[in-house]
Amino acid sequence: MTKLPFFLAGELLLITLLFSVPFLVTSQFSTTERDALLELKRGWGDSPAVHSWTASSSPCSWPEIRCSGDGSVTGILLNNYNLSGNLTDAISVLVNLTVLDLGFNFFTGNFPPGILNCSRLRFLDLSQNYFVGDVPASIDRLKSLQHLDLSGNNFTGDIPSTIGNLTQLRTLNLHMNLLNGSYPAEISNLRNLENLRMAYNDFSMASIPPEFGKLKNLKYLWMTQANAFGGIPESFSNLSSLMHLDLSMNNMEGEIPGGIFSLKNLTAIYLYHNRFSGSIPHVIESFSLIELDLSMNNLTGGIPEDFAKLKQLEILHLYSNNLYGEVPPGIGLLQNLKNFRIFRNNLSGTLPPEIGIHSKLESFEVCNNEFIGNLPDKLCAGGTLFGVVAFNNRLSGQIPNSLGNCKTLRTMQLYNNNFSGEVPFGIWSAPNMSSLMLSDNSFSGELPSKVAWNLTRLEISNNRFSGVIPPNMSSWASLIVFLASNNAFSGTIPQGLTSLPNLITLVLDGNSLSGELPSQIISWKSLNTLNLSRNELWGRIPSAFGSLPNLLYLDLSQNQFDSEIPPQLGQLRLGSLNLSSNKLTGRIPYELDNMAYENSFLNNPNLCSSNSVSGLLSCSYDKYRGAKKMSPKILAVVLVLALILLLVAVSVVLFTVRNWRRKRSLTTWKLTSFQRLDFTEINVLSSLVESNVIGFGASGKVYKVAVDRGQNVAVKRIWSDKNTTNLFLEKAFLAEIQTLGSIRHSNIVKLLCCISSDDSKLLVYEYVENESLDQWLHGKIRKGALDWPTRLKIAVGAAQGLCHMHHDCIQPIIHRDVKSSNILLDDDFNAKIADFGLAKILIKNGEANTMSTIAGSFGYIAPEYAYTTKVNEKVDVYSFGVVLLELVTGREASRGDEHTSLAEWAWKKHLGGDDNNENDVEAIDEEMRGEWYLEEMRMVFKLGLMCTSWLPGSRPSMKEVLQVLEGLGNHGRKGSWDMSMSPFLGEEEGKYIWSYRCDPKKLRDANVSLL
Repeated sequence: MTKLPFFLAGELLLITLLFSVPFLVTSQFSTTERDALLELKRGWGDSPAVHSWTASSSPCSWPEIRCSGDGSVTGILLNNYNLSGNLTDAISVLVNLTVLDLGFNFFTGNFPPGILNCSRLRFLDLSQNYFVGDVPASIDRLKSLQHLDLSGNNFTGDIPSTIGNLTQLRTLNLHMNLLNGSYPAEISNLRNLENLRMAYNDFSMASIPPEFGKLKNLKYLWMTQANAFGGIPESFSNLSSLMHLDLSMNNMEGEIPGGIFSLKNLTAIYLYHNRFSGSIPHVIESFSLIELDLSMNNLTGGIPEDFAKLKQLEILHLYSNNLYGEVPPGIGLLQNLKNFRIFRNNLSGTLPPEIGIHSKLESFEVCNNEFIGNLPDKLCAGGTLFGVVAFNNRLSGQIPNSLGNCKTLRTMQLYNNNFSGEVPFGIWSAPNMSSLMLSDNSFSGELPSKVAWNLTRLEISNNRFSGVIPPNMSSWASLIVFLASNNAFSGTIPQGLTSLPNLITLVLDGNSLSGELPSQIISWKSLNTLNLSRNELWGRIPSAFGSLPNLLYLDLSQNQFDSEIPPQLGQLRLGSLNLSSNKLTGRIPYELDNMAYENSFLNNPNLCSSNSVSGLLSCSYDKYRGAKKMSPKILAVVLVLALILLLVAVSVVLFTVRNWRRKRSLTTWKLTSFQRLDFTEINVLSSLVESNVIGFGASGKVYKVAVDRGQNVAVKRIWSDKNTTNLFLEKAFLAEIQTLGSIRHSNIVKLLCCISSDDSKLLVYEYVENESLDQWLHGKIRKGALDWPTRLKIAVGAAQGLCHMHHDCIQPIIHRDVKSSNILLDDDFNAKIADFGLAKILIKNGEANTMSTIAGSFGYIAPEYAYTTKVNEKVDVYSFGVVLLELVTGREASRGDEHTSLAEWAWKKHLGGDDNNENDVEAIDEEMRGEWYLEEMRMVFKLGLMCTSWLPGSRPSMKEVLQVLEGLGNHGRKGSWDMSMSPFLGEEEGKYIWSYRCDPKKLRDANVSLL
């Protein structure tokens, strides 16, 4: 059973007490109150969500209404009912109301003035709506109020000082609004206040009033990103009931008062991302502390010895400060410690040898310090360790053998140390290992034949590894990055290495590899970087390299390659090419024979250039034909041969067509329609010719076919046979049929029909004129063509399609491959979700579904795929968040910068300095920064960050995402859902991701390492 946070448990207890006395459904009720409720219903467009509200029944029988014994309406409970519209003044008739809960709806307008007449209200929740304007100064008319929640709206202005007159108030939630005025010292008059939340508002910069120290009953104070500056008031030492203190992400400075650490009831302190200086108080008496986060400040001095007395401590975050000295050995004895993050300091000495023995340690992050000695031997004694991040230290010795038995490990980052010896075999094959980064040490030994099924990143450069590259590398199917330069590998490059379908970066330079390169490239469709320089390779450069669609960086220098450069290389869009110091001959392909590649061919004595590239011989040829001009006699012979070949080809074609027609007459085609059709299968089948091919997918070719009345359709063809590959395609086909055939929505591509035979299956869709979003964002021809209103329109449309799949279908549907290339655009730039070959229908709403294989596309894959196959609709939310970041930044999903994915780059950018808003603006596509919609772009950027949070439970639902986007699109203002749905969403999540990228120069992709 999930344990409720204490601050929520208290509020639920309040609601329970308010309704603990059973109400009586009697025939005595006020017709005036019923009329008022029906008037409210009309203001909501007679929503079917309150269908039981009728003029012929008693309000006390309506499920959402609570009544007293005399039939008076005392409660309205409509939380998360999808209601919209306004709250009319009819609410003022309900003078006996004690509870009004309207949270998580779509209500608009100013604060409803009629509520102020409900003077008996004790519980008022208007959270997560679209309310605007000021919080009324007359709010103090609600004298009996104990719980006031206005969070997640668009209220502006000041918090009225009159709020201090609500002396019965126990909970005041104002977080996630647009409040841009001040917060009054009069809040200190609320002596019964237990929960105060003002986080994520753009208040005028001010210091926290010292009067807040009078709130003796305050248990929960949340002021993250509230524009606070100055120091923590000394009066906070008087908050004897305080259990949770969160002042993170402000501009606070000065020393941390020692009295804070003397508060006996404190369980959590969050002061990260401020400018606090001085040393950490060394007298610690808050022995109830469970979570302590002082990261990203300017703290100096050592780690207090008293930290070893915090027996309840689970989370200790001290990273990104200027701490020095040794780690107190007593920290290794803490029995509840789970997350230990002290990276990016100046700490030294040896690490506590007992850390991990006495607790269920999950993360151990000590990178970018000056530690020496060995890694602690029992880090995984608790069996829960998922990350060892210790790079950029001076650690030595061998990797403890105990880590080879750690089944939970997902990442090990030990590069740039002095480790030696062989890597324990169990580390290579740990079942959850996704990234292994061991470069710049003195490791030795050979590569294993088998590695973890989910290993996506392997970095072992600058070590002493030797032997051959395993010939059965085809089993390393998840590998995305393989860096192994400057070792002692020998032998040939195996064919299996070319069969890795997800490989993006392959760097093997500086080894002793020999032999010819594989002539066939099986699966390198994603390869971006290939560096095989400084080896002993020979023979021809494979012409198949020219068919690698994403190859940008190719370095084959300092080998023994001979013969001509394959002309196919000229088809590549290379950003960097180095073929120097080989034995190449002949002419440089015309497309490469220019100044852009002038240093790419040095030290090849028998290579020539027609453009006098420096250092090469000059050779003249027709630059348009790539060969010497032919003599008339030779030309005549060529023409005769061409004519003969043409006649032969025509004969073959005629024979083939006749044979095809005969076979077709024996083929039985079955058409299954899902829409009303104006064509038959004959219209489709007769047009499946190569000239109509418009694309290729994992499942087959896609054709554009003109059918009756000038209508165009898109046809996806899938061949059927019994081999393994096409069994997968068969499943993809059935998935699309099951999914698209069951849903109808304007933002989801229509499946018109399917046509099947024994050896072929066809899916016929509506044709979408403007192709896919990625062509407009990243294609050379159209890049920059989309202005911001169009991009926002596309985002809203795509969100509507996904929202329908997740929330409106009888059985919710997970797409599992949301990306910009699967968002199609019609001629009016309305977005349509396409390609459901990976879609899964959830068996039970809200229940995680188990997937047998990782699905999706690199850069869009939710990080939970790295350690579990149980996923839910939040994987789509993550992928859609990446699409939002693409729309705002103009960058591709797989490349935020040289070393990171877009999602990680965006988090790094957002958290990389003191001014988050300025950082966000810098992340926006340069072509749009001058537009009028800068604030909208910044909000969508933040929304994209939230959608790409590490923890699935911290991401918003598609319903909430759509609510924000529609608010921007329809009203030109921020939606009611903003940077955080809880204290642990938002920058906390970004910080969580950031913590695994300790060195900005070594940032890695969030999809291929732990976070």
